[in-house]
Amino acid sequence: MSLKISLAQINLKVGDIQGNADRVLEAMRIARDEQQAHAVVFPELTLTGYPPEDLLLRPELIERVERELARICSVCSGIDLILGYPRCQDGKLYNAAGVIREGQIVAEYFKSLLPNYSVFDEKRYFESGDRPCVFDLQGVPVGITICEDIWYKTPAAEAAEAGAKILLNLNASPFHMGKAPERETLLQKRAQESGLSIIYLNLVGGQDELVFDGGSFVVSPEGKLVQRAEFFKEAQPVVEFEEQSGRFLPVPAQISPILPEEQAVYSALVTGVRDYVLKNGFKGAVLGLSGGIDSALTLAIAVDALGPEQVEVVLMPSRYTADMSNEDAILEAELLGVKHQTIPIEPAFNTFLDMLAGPFTGTQPDTTEENIQARCRGVLLMAISNKSGKILLTTGNKSEMSVGYATLYGDMAGGFAPIKDVPKLLVYRLAEYRNQAGEVIPRRVIERPPSAELAPDQKDSDSLPPYEVLDSILARYIEQDQGVAEIVSAGFSEQAVRQVVRLVDRNEYKRRQAPPGVKITQRAFGRDRRYPLTNGF
Repeated sequence: MSLKISLAQINLKVGDIQGNADRVLEAMRIARDEQQAHAVVFPELTLTGYPPEDLLLRPELIERVERELARICSVCSGIDLILGYPRCQDGKLYNAAGVIREGQIVAEYFKSLLPNYSVFDEKRYFESGDRPCVFDLQGVPVGITICEDIWYKTPAAEAAEAGAKILLNLNASPFHMGKAPERETLLQKRAQESGLSIIYLNLVGGQDELVFDGGSFVVSPEGKLVQRAEFFKEAQPVVEFEEQSGRFLPVPAQISPILPEEQAVYSALVTGVRDYVLKNGFKGAVLGLSGGIDSALTLAIAVDALGPEQVEVVLMPSRYTADMSNEDAILEAELLGVKHQTIPIEPAFNTFLDMLAGPFTGTQPDTTEENIQARCRGVLLMAISNKSGKILLTTGNKSEMSVGYATLYGDMAGGFAPIKDVPKLLVYRLAEYRNQAGEVIPRRVIERPPSAELAPDQKDSDSLPPYEVLDSILARYIEQDQGVAEIVSAGFSEQAVRQVVRLVDRNEYKRRQAPPGVKITQRAFGRDRRYPLTNGF
């Protein structure tokens, strides 16, 4: 016999219960009427979107879920739906997946292993399930697990012991660099251990700082990859199974390629920006364009996410801005076809200096005056954002955010920070990647030494170690939790290490006030890394 299961790799909106239910019904129609599938599988917590966070603490959310679940049941016929939702039972809340058939929930599974690390906080909301779920699909016993369950041996083994021949794993697995191959290696191992064919169905789309990359796939009991959906795109492929000697084996089908690292990261950034802007109802995006590489990359991402007609840029030169910076910024705007205008900050800067002449008497110019320039720009950009209804995108990278090489209420002012988790060296790689499709970031921007241009002849290297050194130290300290001695033993200068560590620790207060941005590394600032502002460690 043959069994066909449709995989609804869709983009959902957290909290939009009715809208998400509508997406379920449309995918059901496609699977049943166009694909002639026997079942359609959806991501983890389909109806709420993922992660719903403290919305789960609101009784009204659960009421809406129950109402939409009843609506889905009332129109479900001719096909099985397997989808995720929160379920309240005996006063406890579970991360559930139900099998809906001909108007009834005929089976239900409660997630067993609840992640409580990194960006995950499920033990705050959910209780753990304690039993496997295997249901009959056209005479085939099929098991269900949810996301974290598959990272451990027991849930899959319990499903196999309960008689499952195929295992469905419903996911909301966020992207970070290297995650896709890691998932597949794990699932191949789990299939070999359990002897099951496994479907790994993932969510796609952006939700605040998280991006879900899709890439749903299927492995055989031998651990062979036989099918993979595209990354960063909605898709609804069909998996077909055939019986052979009592086993149900997936028929080989299209295997979309694993994306090279630069392409994957760039796609994640574009997805994150697009969904944050559109799901929050902004009319587009605005940003300050300096002629430097960070703002150039941010502009390219914004245009690829929203289209040039929805993006505008502002050049805000000061007395320290080089002519080449203005020239390159205008060229970038023209190459990408976006509206641009120039508003010099000199009048505002001079006015602030005049206003502060009394309080500043007897002092010498320092970073205070540099920060005033950045704050003049922040005021201008926020005003344009308010007036136009377009979100202000900040342009700082992870290296700068790590060491505080940014100005509160200045270049940190804004609503979303696309490259907040992108180290400086990766910024250069992404610029080169984006230029492969046609140069939109001038060579001079990529090749000239980076500078904040807030003082005469200023260069980043005046204040910071070379980025080749800085990024390596930051990766060890922030993402790997290595201490000073361990980093120094790896061959780095103790002076440089102590300088970087001191800057990271003392600037936690700045990062706490920064806008959200797309997570692309294993440990981003924000929910990934929660350090006390006041501490004596």
